[in-house]
Amino acid sequence: MAARAGVSASTVSRVLGGTYPVAKETRSRVLRAMRELDYVVNAHARALGGAANKTVAFVVDDVTGPFYAHIARGVEEQAAAEGRLCMLCTTHGDPQRVFAVVETMREQRADAVIVVGGAWDDKPYQDRMTHFAHALDRAGSRLVLVGRPPLGKGVPATVVDYDNEGGAFAMTTHLISSGRRRVAYLGRVPGLSTSSQRIKGFVRAHEMLGVSHDEALMVDGTFTRSFGYQGMRELVASGADFSAVFAATDMVAAGALQALREDGVRVPEDVAVAGYDDIPTALDVYPALTTVNIPHEELGRAAVRLALHRDQFPDSQHQVFGTHVVVRASTRRSGD
Repeated sequence: MAARAGVSASTVSRVLGGTYPVAKETRSRVLRAMRELDYVVNAHARALGGAANKTVAFVVDDVTGPFYAHIARGVEEQAAAEGRLCMLCTTHGDPQRVFAVVETMREQRADAVIVVGGAWDDKPYQDRMTHFAHALDRAGSRLVLVGRPPLGKGVPATVVDYDNEGGAFAMTTHLISSGRRRVAYLGRVPGLSTSSQRIKGFVRAHEMLGVSHDEALMVDGTFTRSFGYQGMRELVASGADFSAVFAATDMVAAGALQALREDGVRVPEDVAVAGYDDIPTALDVYPALTTVNIPHEELGRAAVRLALHRDQFPDSQHQVFGTHVVVRASTRRSGD
């Protein structure tokens, strides 16, 4: 392009960077050559050269998950309002992929890297995330953790969380207080912070109400509809005695509802079913699902706003949003 414009490569670089004065006629020749050659600025090269990228990266396990999708909407809306481009990155549940994406975004000088979803209880993993938080901070960027615990005191990261344990406590209390004293928990994921917090709330509610929880009714699995279906079929086939099911997520609950229906178990007459997340699926299943509401879009908006304006809100870099139980037909007995 320099040859086309009749200037040196350094002059082209000055025009593209916009950081040094260039004669008006020379600038016009370079811009005309760009149009003629259909030239597109290399974002990576500009990032390495120190130019801001005006980008917010959104890092999730699975782009198809409704939980992530609704947080993503909040991120995208706030990023657009702030004049930033939102870049979506998926990790497919691979921690090594998380590290690779965060490192790439650091090199690209993204304004913020927003990592969404539970963290694994693994010290090497936490240590590496701490390293990246500091690396991003040195590069003028910011690590944002959404729906996962802080990395520790002094780590330069923004944390936007919700009352995960409190939501599970409230839901379990609702189920037991309605007379369902044998509550199965479907979808425990050992070592995942999201699961650990929900189990903590589940157990605490039993203890507060003086009801013992049966470890045999705690079913390990994943946060998927397919697990909810299979796990529920196996629990029914085992002959276990339970009067309610607290599913780890609404997707798990959707699978469980199908399994119960196929096995001739009436919901809520025989077994009450509850979920967690309050995604649109909760209204689409039959009967409509009692669940814990999470303010998904508010989480996304706050993640962008706090990260980009952290100098204005230095004391608000760890926010926890409230959750609440939404009661629907899947837990209501006749006459309730």
